[in-house]
Formats: sequence, C-alpha cells, structure tokens
Amino acid sequence: MSTSEPSGGRIRKERACSKSGQNIESLFQQHATGVGSAAYPQGRDEAARQLQLIAMEPQAVQNRDDLFVWPWMGVLVNVPTERKNGRHVGESGNRLKEKLSCFCPQKVIPLWNYRGHTGNAIVEFGKDWTAFNNALAFENHFESEGYGKLDWKAYKHRRPGMFGWVARADDQKYPGPIGDYLHKNGDLKTIADVENEEARKTNKLVANLASQIEVKRRHVEELECKYNETTTSLDMIMEQKDQLLRAYNEEIHKMQQLARRHSQRIIDENQKLRSELESKMQNLDLRSKQLDELVARSESDRRNLEHEKEKNGVKTKHLKMATLVQQKADENVLKLVEKHKLEKQVALDKIIKLEHQLDAKQKLELEIKQLQGKLEVMKHMPGEEDSESKKRIDELSEELQDKYDEMDAMESLYHTLLIKERKSNDELQDARKKLIDGLQTITTGRANIGIKRMGELDLKSLAIACGRKLSKEDAEVTAAILCSKWEADIKKPEWHPFRVVMVNGKKRELISEDDAKLQTLREEYGEEVYSLVTKALLEVNEYNPRGRYPVPELWNYKEGRKATLKEALQYVLKQWRTHKRKR
Repeated sequence: MSTSEPSGGRIRKERACSKSGQNIESLFQQHATGVGSAAYPQGRDEAARQLQLIAMEPQAVQNRDDLFVWPWMGVLVNVPTERKNGRHVGESGNRLKEKLSCFCPQKVIPLWNYRGHTGNAIVEFGKDWTAFNNALAFENHFESEGYGKLDWKAYKHRRPGMFGWVARADDQKYPGPIGDYLHKNGDLKTIADVENEEARKTNKLVANLASQIEVKRRHVEELECKYNETTTSLDMIMEQKDQLLRAYNEEIHKMQQLARRHSQRIIDENQKLRSELESKMQNLDLRSKQLDELVARSESDRRNLEHEKEKNGVKTKHLKMATLVQQKADENVLKLVEKHKLEKQVALDKIIKLEHQLDAKQKLELEIKQLQGKLEVMKHMPGEEDSESKKRIDELSEELQDKYDEMDAMESLYHTLLIKERKSNDELQDARKKLIDGLQTITTGRANIGIKRMGELDLKSLAIACGRKLSKEDAEVTAAILCSKWEADIKKPEWHPFRVVMVNGKKRELISEDDAKLQTLREEYGEEVYSLVTKALLEVNEYNPRGRYPVPELWNYKEGRKATLKEALQYVLKQWRTHKRKR
C-alpha cells in the first residue's frame, strides 16, 4: 500500500484538505446560526445551542444498521513513504494530524511492521457524536476528491495520494496491520447501539439526580422539624425560668420585709431603754436636791446625807457609764443594721445581675438555635444561590459568630454547675462500680441483667464456630488454642488494627480489614470466628484502650446492650424480693 507521492500531488491534496476543511467549518457555522450571512453577535448564542445539538445527535447516514468501529476511527492508506537505511519511513502521526486538523482528530497512529512504515495509518476521532460527524466529514472529503474506499479498491497502487474512509466491520476483519489494530482497540457498533447506550446512561443520571433531590428535600424537612422542636423546647424553658424567677422575687421580698421589721424592733427596744435611763437620771437629780436641803438640819444628817450623796454619786457614775455603753450599743446596732442593709443590697444587686446574665444567656441560646436553623435551611435550599441569598447567608454566619462570642463570654458564670455535674457523674460511676462488684458475687446462671467482661473472647461461641468444620473434640481443642492466642494478641499494645473515619463530624475507630493477622484468621477459620475476634477487639478498644484487658460491665443480655443503672437496681430489688418470699 505504500508508494511515494510526488511533491506536487501532495501540495494539491493539502490544499484540497484545507479548502474542504474551510467548507466544512462554514457549513457548521451556517447550521449553527440558522442563517449563514447573519451577524455574529445576534447568532452567537443560537449557534452555541445548535452546535450542542449537533454534538449530541449523529448526522444522517445511508444505513443506520452499518457496523462501525467504536470509538470512531478512520483509515488512511497509501501514505507516502520512502526507503532509508533499508527500512521504509514516512511522516509522523503528529504531522499527519496537522494535515487533517480540519477534521479535529484526537491522534493519528502510523502502522509499522518489521519492514518499517506500512503506508497505512489509523485516525482516532473519539467516542461522542461530534467525533462521529468529524469522521463522516473526513470520509466525505476523501470521497468527493476521488480518494474514498471504493476509489482505493479500484485504483490501489496505480494512483498516487492518500485514500481515507471511516472504519467499519469489513476493515476490522481485514487481515493485516489495519484489521489487527482495529480489532484490538475498537468494538463494532451500529448507530442505534450507541444511541441506546447513551440513552441508558442519561436515564440513569436523571434517576440519580432525582434521588439526590429527594434526599435533600427530606433533609430540609428534618431540619425544619428539629428547628420547630428546639424552638418549642426553648419556649417551655423560658416559661419555667420566668416562674422560678417570680417565686424567687417573692421570697426575696418576704426576706426584706422580715429584716426591716427585725431592725425596727431593735431600734424601738433601744429607744425604750434610753427613756428609762433618762427617767432614772431625773429621779436621782431630784433626790440629790432634797438631800442638799436637809444638810443644815444636823451634822449627823449631814454625814448621812454625804454618805448618801457618795452612794448616789457612784450610782450616777454607773448610770452614766451604762448610758454611754447603751449609746455605743445603739450606735453599733445602727451600724449593724446599716451594714446588714448594704450587704443585702449588694447580694440583691448580684442576684439581679446574675438573673440578667442568665436571661441574656438563655436569650443567646435561643437566638443561636434560631440562627443555626435558618442557616441550615438556607444552605440546603434547592437551586442555585443568588447574590442576595449568599449575602443573607454571610450576614447570618457573621451574626451567628457574634452570638457564639457572647456565649463564650458567659460560660464562666456556669462553672459551678459543671463542677456539680461532674461530682454527680462521679457519684453515679462509683455507684455503678459498687453495683458491678456486688453482682459479680451474687449473679448465678444466665439472667437478663448481669456482668459481662468486655473484650473477653467467648470460648463456647468459638467452639461452636469451629464445630461447623471440625469434629466436636477437634473443635474444642482448636477453640481453646485460638482463645489463648488471640487473647494474648489483643493485650499487645503495639498491635492496633484500627482505622479512623469521620462519622457525623466525630472521629471513630473501625476494624482495618487490611490487617494481615485478621485476613489470615478469616481465610483459615471463616467469617464467624473472625467476627468473634473483631467484636472482642472493638470492645476492649472502647472500654479499656490503655490497659487492653477485659473489664466488667453491667449488661442487658436480653437486648444485647449495656444495662442502665436503673435496670440493674430494678433487677437487684426483684432478686431481693424473690429471695425474701422464699425465706
């Protein structure tokens, strides 16, 4: 098939290819715009749509049942070659591709054998309808120039120049390098086959998109339900808070009234004592005057009067001292009353401040929940986001961040509650531990509630699993060996056959199926034994990842889960009542 083509013939053919390519491009532009002479700005959008339709639909062919080689390929024969150093050489694939650039080939592959260039080449166009139309344009060009497939069969080596056509079934079955390449790199399909395959792919894509839209819609509905539930719950919490605040205010008011009445009673008592002291002072002064009048009556009386006066002086001094002490006591009482009032006012101010901060925190929590709900709903709204939606989402995100900052500033006020909660949790854990210790001593048989050693291999289950392939005696021996070996392996801290995945935004460790030990176990003993070992691994990794030895845990055997403290206490109480009735 390889003959040398004169340079003049090659130049004429290249010009023809270029002219034909220009005609084909002009034809595509006229088909795209609808009017070949229309102005470019008015026809550009319509041309893009029409070209898309051309790319999606094949051009008409004479027989739709013809078997073509797919991906679409073209055959070039009689490619010019020359002999150099004992071998035939010809133009490279890239050079041929440049000559055929008007037909948009993906690549051109010259065919070689032990003698060198065979003078043949394969032109690959691609898999879509645009590539098929380019292949037909390639074939029509060569046919219009008299270098088509029929022309090649008629003239063969008697006519210089390259011949070309679209590869079909007979070309694939033809013996030689062309048939070998087409058979190795392509399949035979009709136009209907390709259309049906693309229709199946399109239907599958549409179904997948519809399913994704339905999932998104359900997710938005779930978010709306959660948002409504959260809003209702927060409203109930706010109502309860208001009731507690009203009761607290009433109690504070009662305490203030009691404090005022107590203070007033102390003041009244002090005033009464002061009045009594003043009355006694007046009586003493009157007595002193009477004694002075009797001084002149007699010396004896005078001495008696002086003695009486001395006594009265001492009493007066004592009374004055008592008066001073009483005055100081009154002053101290007034100071204490005033101090008590100030302390009450400071405490009241602190309480009011804490109430305001509590109100602000709960209000912030409500606003944050509402903003989160709005933001989630807007993020999952179907359809493309416009600039206003994006702006609204940005505003909500910024507002939500501000609320988070305010929320962080208030968290320190509730540190005491966290300490109390931790203390309560510690007490519950201590109670759970004591309950486990007690149940370990009294539990007999297989009860609904009992103690399970998490991370421990079940020898009985291993024997049952091994018994599916071995005899009973061999199964028991094999199970004992496996139990001993794998319990030792599970305790080794350097063996960690887990991989980390993200589940609902949290890290979670799962069994790594690529672990060599576990793969060998599954291959040798089966899936059931593998499941028992991996179950023990997961339990020890959850309950005791550092020590890696089995730990006791309250277990609900009926439901196959961790038992609650309430369930364990109910079980113990039931056992106690049963034992009491038996006695």
